[in-house]
Amino acid sequence: MVIKVVPLGAGQDVGRSCVLVTVGNKNIMFDCGMHMGYQDDRRFPDFDYISKTGEFTQAIDAVVITHFHLDHCGALPYFTEMKGYDGPVYMTYPTKAMCAILLEDYRKIQTERNKDTNFFTSQHIKNAMKKVVAVNLEQLVSVDGELQLRAFYAGHVLGAAMFEVRVGNESVVYTGDYNMTPDRHLGAARLSDDCRPDLLITETTYAATIRDSKRTREREFVGRVEKCVRGGGKVLIPVFALGRAQELCVLLDAAWERLGLQHVPIYFSAGLAETATQYYQLFRLWTNQNVQLQAAQHHDVFNFRYIKPFERSLADAPGPMVLFATPGMLHAGHSLEVFKKWAPSPLNLCILPGYCVVGTVGNKLLA
Repeated sequence: MVIKVVPLGAGQDVGRSCVLVTVGNKNIMFDCGMHMGYQDDRRFPDFDYISKTGEFTQAIDAVVITHFHLDHCGALPYFTEMKGYDGPVYMTYPTKAMCAILLEDYRKIQTERNKDTNFFTSQHIKNAMKKVVAVNLEQLVSVDGELQLRAFYAGHVLGAAMFEVRVGNESVVYTGDYNMTPDRHLGAARLSDDCRPDLLITETTYAATIRDSKRTREREFVGRVEKCVRGGGKVLIPVFALGRAQELCVLLDAAWERLGLQHVPIYFSAGLAETATQYYQLFRLWTNQNVQLQAAQHHDVFNFRYIKPFERSLADAPGPMVLFATPGMLHAGHSLEVFKKWAPSPLNLCILPGYCVVGTVGNKLLA
C-alpha cells in the first residue's frame, strides 16, 4: 500500500502547519494552521492543491488537529466554513474546549483591531466546532470501515496529542508539537508499546538546536527577571494565554516569596488568562502526577498567590512590575501595545520565551 505525504504548510518554516497524508485510498489532513507572519492569503495552507473546484469533503476523509495553538488550528474555521469542508474533524477534549476560545480571541484582534474584512466570523467558529469529534487518549476511533485513528499524550500544552492513523496493515504517526521531558505542569510525550508505525512524521522546530538543560534555562529566566525588577525596571513577557504562560506563571509564583519580591506585582493580561486557568483546573488529569498529587492535598498550583489581572492603566504606573501579555509573537494586541510604551527605557526588559515566526515583531527582535 502506497503512503504519500504532501505538506500544504510548514514544510520549510514554522506556521500554518498542514500535512496531507494518503494511505491507500484514504486522505487525512493533519493540522490546519495559520501563519502569524502574513496578513494575506499566504497565512493559510495551500488548500487549492487538494481541489481547484472546492470539493474538499469528497477529497478528505478526516481532519486531525493535534493541539490548540493557532499555527496548528487557526485556519480550521476558514477551511470548514469558507472553503466548504463538511467532513469530520478529530481532536482531544481539552483541545476542543480551548481551540474555540483562542480562535475567537484571534478573530477579535484581526477584525476589530486590524480591521480585516476577509476573515471568519464568530458564527463560523461555532459551526466549525460542531464538526469536531472529541477523542480520549488511546481510544481507537473508526472513521469509517477502513480508517482508524488513536491519540497519544504529547506533553507540550494541555490536550496536545500525537495521532496514529491506520488503513489496513499500514499506519502513520504524526506528532504535531511534543515534549519529551516533563515540565512543571505537564508530563512527557509517550506512545503505547503496540504503536509501530510504517511512517513517522515529526515536528523539527528545534531539531538542529543544542539547548541548555531545562533547569539552566529556568534559572536564567528567573535571574534576569529578578535583576530587572530589583533595578527598578519593568519586565514584559509576551506569551500566548494557553501553554507556556501557565508554565512560567507556576515558575515565577513559586520563586517570588523565596526571592523576597512579594512587593513587586506580577500581572497577566486580564480575560483570556483567567479562562485558560479554569480549563487547566478542569482538565487536571491531563497534567503531570505532581500537579495532580498537590491538588489531592488541597494545593492547587494554578491558584497563583502573586499573579493578578492586569488593567491597561497600570502600564503607565511607576515602579517595577512583571507583565505576561498576549500574544506571544508581538504581532498585534496587548503585548505589542505595552512593548511600544516600555521599550524606550533602558531599565526595562522584554523576554520572548516562545518561537516567533518570520514577519512578526518578535522575530525581528530575536534576529
